[in-house]
Parts: sequence; structure tokens; C-alpha cells
Amino acid sequence: MAAYGICRRRGALAIVEKPGVRRTLTSRVADDLRQQIEAGDYAPGDKLPTEPVMVERFGVSRTVIREAIALLRADGLVESRHGVGVFVLGPSQQPETLALFTHATDKISDIIEELELRIGIEVEAAGLAALRSSPAQEAEIQAQLGHFEQLVEEGLPTDQADFDFHMAIAAATNNNRFKAFLQHIGKRIIPRVKFRTVMGGVDPLPNRDAILLKEHAEVADAILARDPERAREAMRRHLLGGIKRYRAVTARRPAAPE
Repeated sequence: MAAYGICRRRGALAIVEKPGVRRTLTSRVADDLRQQIEAGDYAPGDKLPTEPVMVERFGVSRTVIREAIALLRADGLVESRHGVGVFVLGPSQQPETLALFTHATDKISDIIEELELRIGIEVEAAGLAALRSSPAQEAEIQAQLGHFEQLVEEGLPTDQADFDFHMAIAAATNNNRFKAFLQHIGKRIIPRVKFRTVMGGVDPLPNRDAILLKEHAEVADAILARDPERAREAMRRHLLGGIKRYRAVTARRPAAPE
């Protein structure tokens, strides 16, 4: 069944999303903007791109963009100023108990501890995704893996694609707590993103996109095979690989003077 209809408006063709499809597109646009705000890509006080720019960026209608902004406004993330634009109010207030994820740190030990915590959460998420994912969610996991692979081939940044892959798995658990956890933290949970934030853009490790792609593929293959134990083990290997890589950096660092 087609997702779009075509109508004529003042002599021009216009794309019109069907109602059910529009709701899905609205959620996706809102989620994407919400993640960018939570990740700090848009700081409090920043003006969001104009409607025409977002229509072009997301490939959707003005109606979808307006509905997505309405969702963000209802969440208290943005405000509309008549005749001026839409401005970011900032991410929702974070409990102090989770602030450790979002503050900048140059301590590799902090990153290792966060990866250890992610093992406890995302390993089970992979297993649940293998058991519960719908065909549409499986397609989303494949799409995110394919997007990551394309960026690797083109030599482009993969930070957001890395986060989006993990988000697709969290969504496929069909337990909103997993998705909410990752959304709350934002893409700064990706170690290289957090580390570069305080190191002036410097990454202490050589490019490892090819390794990450292989690890992601192993996780995705297990989920699509509906093998929860293999999915858990693949996710565990993926996150343990990050721990090993950052521990190697620590081992190469000279000891601090006493």
C-alpha cells in the first residue's frame, strides 16, 4: 500500500502523507530532534532550522514538521515565538543520579565504567530484541546497519549512526524503558563522542569504524536470526571490545609523577 498520495495545489504537485504514515513520520522527526537537543547539538536558546529547511532535510511535508514541533513543545523542549521561529528551551531536567553520563570527562576509567554498565543493560536489550522485534523493527535495525556501512565506505563520521543503531535495538525490545534510557543519555554515551568533547576533538584511538561495523553486523545477524543467546553474546563482545580498546590506551599512558 502506498505511503503517499499526490494532489495538485495551485498547478503544482504536492506530496500528501496518509494519516497513519504521517503519525509515524511525525514521531521519527520528533525523536530525531529530541535526540539532538538531549545530545547538546542544539543548546538552550538556539533557534531550530526553519520549516523549509527541515522539510528538505527530513523529506517530509510541512504538516509533519509542525506536528513534530508540537510534540517537542508539549515536552517542554522548545517554544515557538510568533514571527521569529522555534527556540530550544533545553533538555528536560536530568536527575542527579544520571548526571554522571552527561558531564564531560577526560578520564578513561569513567568511560570504561560506563561501558560496563551498558553491558548490563544492552546485552539484555539485544536478547529481548531477538525475541520480540517486529518485521518493521528488524528492517530498521538493518537500515541503521546499512547506513553505518555506507558512512564507513565514504569515510564520513559515524557517531550518530552508531547511536542510532543501538537505539534501533532498544526500540526493538518493545520495552520503552530501554529506549528511554538511551534517549536520556543521548549519543554522548558513545565513548569517542564523550572523550572528544573534552580533548579538543582528539580521539585517543585510531579509526575503528571497520571493527565496529563487523561487531554491529554480528549483533544484527543474531537478532534477525531470532537467536537471543547469540544476540546477547554478540552485544557483550561488542561492548567488551570497547573496554579492551580503552584499557589499551590507559596502559600506553605514562604513569603520573608521585
